Amino acid sequence: MAAMTTIEIPRALHRGEDELPFVELADGMQVQLLQVDIEAGLWVVRTRFDPGITIPTHKHTGEVFAFTLAGRWKYLEYPEVNTAGSYLYEPAGSVHTLTTPADNDGITDVWFAISGANLNLDADGRVEFVVDAAFMRDAYLGVCEAQGLGRPPVIGT
Repeated sequence: MAAMTTIEIPRALHRGEDELPFVELADGMQVQLLQVDIEAGLWVVRTRFDPGITIPTHKHTGEVFAFTLAGRWKYLEYPEVNTAGSYLYEPAGSVHTLTTPADNDGITDVWFAISGANLNLDADGRVEFVVDAAFMRDAYLGVCEAQGLGRPPVIGT
């Protein structure tokens, strides 16, 4: 009788909301890092924005997938407004400035899967700052540790 080979079937990975804290990475912007894959350049975050927040204009080197859970937000460069239940796809190379209306009633809560990097741009279109998977991992874990939250079990870290 031939020997049987055992095939290892990958397990699904689960993280409860309470396992991954939201931390403030910029004024009025709290981030929950869900997954990071440095080699693939992928970072998945849930971001909560206070009303009236505008983040720096940035260019994406890869694709972005976004789903809005609560609130409203838009890009200053486009007329569309994302509301709860909205899905947005951003192709690589897109440039925009995310803002939340000041009259929002509460936070805006958005899930993003981002490939590549955000190149934060100055008024002349020059790169000022780069945010990628490694930066997001290090910033998130660093803030968590500094706040006494330990090292949360982010998938991929």
